[in-house]
Amino acid sequence: MTTRKLILENGIVFEGQAFGSDQASDGEVVFTTGMTGYQETLSDPSFAGQIVTMTYPLIGNYGINRDDFETIDPAIKGFVVRELAKTPSNFRCDTTLDEYFKMKKIPGIEGIDTRKLTRLIREEGSIKAILTAAGEEVDVDAVVEKLKATTFPTNQVEQVSTKTPYPSPGRGKKVVLMDFGMKHGILRELNKRNCDVIVVPYNMPADEILGLYPDGIMLSNGPGDPKDVPEAVETIKNLIGKAPIFGICLGQQLFALACGADSFKLKFGHRGANHPVKELKTGRTELTSQNHGYAIDPDSLEGTGLEITHVALNDGTIEGLKHKEHPVFTVQYHPEASPGPEDSNHLFDEFIELMNEETRKEQHHA
Repeated sequence: MTTRKLILENGIVFEGQAFGSDQASDGEVVFTTGMTGYQETLSDPSFAGQIVTMTYPLIGNYGINRDDFETIDPAIKGFVVRELAKTPSNFRCDTTLDEYFKMKKIPGIEGIDTRKLTRLIREEGSIKAILTAAGEEVDVDAVVEKLKATTFPTNQVEQVSTKTPYPSPGRGKKVVLMDFGMKHGILRELNKRNCDVIVVPYNMPADEILGLYPDGIMLSNGPGDPKDVPEAVETIKNLIGKAPIFGICLGQQLFALACGADSFKLKFGHRGANHPVKELKTGRTELTSQNHGYAIDPDSLEGTGLEITHVALNDGTIEGLKHKEHPVFTVQYHPEASPGPEDSNHLFDEFIELMNEETRKEQHHA
């Protein structure tokens, strides 16, 4: 196999075998701890612009199938694995990971010490890196200097959001789903509950959204820093109190900023399918799927009308919020569970019930 290097901004170099695309690629290198679900992971738009390291050692063993994608075109910049399965075995398998990455022009590297890389990221935080072109000999010092001088784009949400609104029809509640980098699992869960969904771009103004007469508004997950999407924050500000809102991941962060709270970057983020979260009201702990590099500062909540509903048991960060006056709740994790446990799936039912409550109130006042 052809060799390729993963070169980090701090000068550390990992050499392994190339798979997927032969081209070079750069991005922020992060790790995710899911033991299964690599297809959902690599197709999650929240990873836009990132080189993703899988901590589980054997990847590709059940291949790639037509059913488990979270978006049509993956937005990751590269994939790092300890061992790539060359001959997948699964009745749903349509192609191998290597062949799929060649088709989608995504480079991968296998055969490196992913435990060492993960420890480095935990110690130093998410770090800029480059995957060299397959077989290319490079001047490592020159690459490191170039990396240090590189500023990655901050328009990831614009890259992965839909450009035009589109419907996903149903006979139930009308939900406008703001697409900041939506995983298909969110749409699946709303469809399962017969919602009449209209998916809209991240920058659609509030008056146009309200002109669709939604029973509820869904704020999707997505990549990057919430402060890089000020137009979405402004839109959400103008939607609060006009319809019930349910926010997921980046959706939570944007909603919190719209209420006047502040966000900060986590050292190495929360990425994986096994993160314990405690619901404060019940004391119940759920295992959750997560993928985010930013969180909301609890000290910034005073005067915002927000209260904390869930916390991460690993580090105590905010995992859920609700508004004290308006019908809005948000979570920092992924209740649509793709990939991952389904402990939190009930939140979609709670969103339906919230919309039903508002409808009953309106009928009562009428």
